[in-house]
Amino acid sequence: MASGFGFPILSPAEIAEQLFQYGIAPVANLRPENIASPQPDLLPGVLARFFDSFVDAPGDGEDGLLGFSDLEVLDNPEHHAEAIRVLRLYNKSQAFLDSIQFKDFTLADFSRPTPRRVVEVLSALINFLFYREEKVTLLQPIVSETPDYHERTLELKARMAQLQKEIGDHELAEQMEEPMAQQLEADVNALQQKVQVYNKQQLALRAKAAVINDKKEEIHRKITQADFELTKHAQENSRLMSKLVKSPEKVQRALEEKKSARAKLKESEKIAMQNDQEKSAALEIRNKAHEKLTKQHSKIQDVHEQLVAAKTVEKEVKARKAKLNDESVSVMSFDAQIVDWQGKVHEMEERLKGKVKERNQIIADENQKLGALSSETEGKLRCLEPREKKVEATIAKASNLCSEAASSRTAATAEQQKIRAKFNSIVKAFNTYMDSVDPFLERVEEVGRQSAGEGASAPDPSAAVTTKTTPRASAMSKKSRARKRT
Repeated sequence: MASGFGFPILSPAEIAEQLFQYGIAPVANLRPENIASPQPDLLPGVLARFFDSFVDAPGDGEDGLLGFSDLEVLDNPEHHAEAIRVLRLYNKSQAFLDSIQFKDFTLADFSRPTPRRVVEVLSALINFLFYREEKVTLLQPIVSETPDYHERTLELKARMAQLQKEIGDHELAEQMEEPMAQQLEADVNALQQKVQVYNKQQLALRAKAAVINDKKEEIHRKITQADFELTKHAQENSRLMSKLVKSPEKVQRALEEKKSARAKLKESEKIAMQNDQEKSAALEIRNKAHEKLTKQHSKIQDVHEQLVAAKTVEKEVKARKAKLNDESVSVMSFDAQIVDWQGKVHEMEERLKGKVKERNQIIADENQKLGALSSETEGKLRCLEPREKKVEATIAKASNLCSEAASSRTAATAEQQKIRAKFNSIVKAFNTYMDSVDPFLERVEEVGRQSAGEGASAPDPSAAVTTKTTPRASAMSKKSRARKRT
């Protein structure tokens, strides 16, 4: 057998029954005769249904598309689609059979197999399904401890997908709003610079207004002083007018003094008028500056409103970033839960490995006992070999005696009868001996069949023992039957 893995060869009827039971039969009316004389599409059909049912996960099947390398090599790729599909199925089948230690699976075995190879491949496949079913049954108590593991995993994956989608939407929205945010930030920076410039201008205008107020107060003070002097001069004039009647010379002198004082007063009045005009001009300048400051203040208020709007947008951006951070924390918590579940799965796998190791140890002990039994049986057979040789020598001697008796039949009939009687007694003793040996050989065959049935999933040594003992026992029984007939 081409496999390094021990498994019994099933009959075509058993193979057909098991194919129907596992649902991998290529046709609905599969009969044992179809396996005994297989068609070329039998084995590919079984393997394809086997991979679809037990090996490939949903969505892992071949999509039938060719790669760029295939398209470059083939002139008409559409003409080779079926051949490429069959070749991919063969490669997958060869890899799987190699993994279960079924070696030397060739393309000829896949496309046009012999009945013997079909039976061997299907037997290996069905024994693998037996082994898989046994392991699944062994793992069922462990799986039952976490009944909602798959549902929880699916929920977590769905939640992760939803969060990933939301994160992607937020990132997309952030990317779409990023130019607007950058533009707003640039506008805010420009407005802040303008505010600084306007603040400097406002400080300069306030300084100028303070200087103008100082000048205005000084002018008011001078006007008040001039009014006081004018009142004083009027009193002096009335006093002089009263003196004018009394002394004309004094009046004339006083009049000249008054004229000079009036000239000085006019001069001071002229200066006051000039100061008043300057004050009016300064007041007009102040009014214009106030209008400019009002306009600048309205602009500053507009800039302030834009700055507040920009700060609001910035707060929204920060809130969205914080929300994204919270969602990333929740995703990390989900990742931690997934890692925890993976740790539990790893622990279950370790427990499974321990169970498998314990089972292998039990099988090894049983194989060791079976090896001891087979060695004991071989020792007994070796003990029987000298007796068999002795019997063969006796038979050869009897044959020689028969030939001598045939040559001297006419001369020694009585002696010939005596020798024939002796020969018959020897044959009777030999038959009696073989009758006593046959039950022992039958027990050896039964032990071999039992060991072959018990070691269906055992390693190769048990199969080797069976193949060593059974042909020898069958040969011994054939020899005994042949000698009985003689």
